[in-house]
Amino acid sequence: MPGTPYFDERPKGLLTWPKLLRIGIPVAAISILAGWHFDVVIELMLVITGVLTILAITRR
Repeated sequence: MPGTPYFDERPKGLLTWPKLLRIGIPVAAISILAGWHFDVVIELMLVITGVLTILAITRR
């Protein structure tokens, strides 16, 4: 693959942006629609922010 730091193939299990977006956008859309339907959008966003903050701190 030209322009990549890998010599032969991508390492198995590597999460690339296209794969992440294919997974993340539908999950985010469904979560936001469900939150909007049940009137818990703010709470949903706070929980997502909290989880991502905890993940960022623990993975450091």
